Amino acid sequence: EVEPHVAGIRALLAPGTGIVDYRKVASVYAMKFQEAGGDIFTGARLRGIKRFPDALALDTTSGTLQSRHLINCAGLHADRVAEMMGENTGVRIIPFRGEYYTLRPESHHLVKGLIYPVPDPQFPFLGVHFTRNIKGHVEAGPNAVMALRREGYRKRDFDLGESLGNLTYPGFWKMAMKYWKIGMGEVYRSYSKRVFLNDLRKLLPEIQESDLAGGGSGVRAQAVARDGSLLDDFSIIQGRGAIHVLNAPSPGATSSLAIGEHIAGLAVEAFGSPN
Repeated sequence: EVEPHVAGIRALLAPGTGIVDYRKVASVYAMKFQEAGGDIFTGARLRGIKRFPDALALDTTSGTLQSRHLINCAGLHADRVAEMMGENTGVRIIPFRGEYYTLRPESHHLVKGLIYPVPDPQFPFLGVHFTRNIKGHVEAGPNAVMALRREGYRKRDFDLGESLGNLTYPGFWKMAMKYWKIGMGEVYRSYSKRVFLNDLRKLLPEIQESDLAGGGSGVRAQAVARDGSLLDDFSIIQGRGAIHVLNAPSPGATSSLAIGEHIAGLAVEAFGSPN
C-alpha cells in the first residue's frame, strides 16, 4: 500500500521520516550566525596555524585571521586542520565518492518516498537506495568508490600528493585488505550501468535502464583508523585550545542541531562561557 512497486521479504515503515532542502537549512544557519556577530569567509583555504600565548593566527588565502579558540568542522580536511594544531588524531580522512542516477520524470511514480535496503553492519555505507527529494525528483544510488582527490567529485579528478598520502598511510592498506572484494564491486558498479541497474532491481524489480538519467555525486569524508577500521560513529576530540570534529557520518546533516548543541557545550566547558 505504501510502496507498491517495491519487492522484499519484510520492511520497516518509518512514517515520521522526511527530507529537507539542506541548502536552505545551511543558509539559515549562516544567517543566524551572522546575525549573532559572526563572519563567514568563503573560498578561503587554510594554509597554516600559528599558536601564540593568548591567540591563534590562521593563515588563509584570504589573509590572516585571529582567534582565541578553534572549532574544526572541516570535513574532508578535518584531520589536516587537527594536525596543524599539533594533534595526533590516529585517523586519516579517506574520500569516498558516491555517484547517483536520477529517475526520469515519467518514472517518478515508482517511488513514493524513501526506500532503503538493510545495511551491512560491517560496512558503514548504506548501499544503493531511492530518495524522493524536496522538489519531487528521485535519486537512485549511491555507490561508494574511493576518490583520488579529497574533493574528487568527478571520476577524472586526481591529486598526486593526496593519492600518495593515502598510499603511505598504514590504515589504507589494512582497509584495502579487509574490504577489497567490496571495493572492487563498487568500482565495477561505478563503470557499469548494467551492474548498477541490477542492484537497484533488488529493491525495485520493475525499473529499466531507460528509466535512469544522469545524476550528481557527493564525497564522504570517511575517517579511517590506523588499524584499517572505518569509523562509523561521530568522532569529536578536544585539543589544546580547539575542538576537532574528525568524523561526522551520513546522519551529520540530520543531526546537525543536536551536534551543534553538543559542540557548544564542549566549547563552554573547555573555553569558558562567552558571556
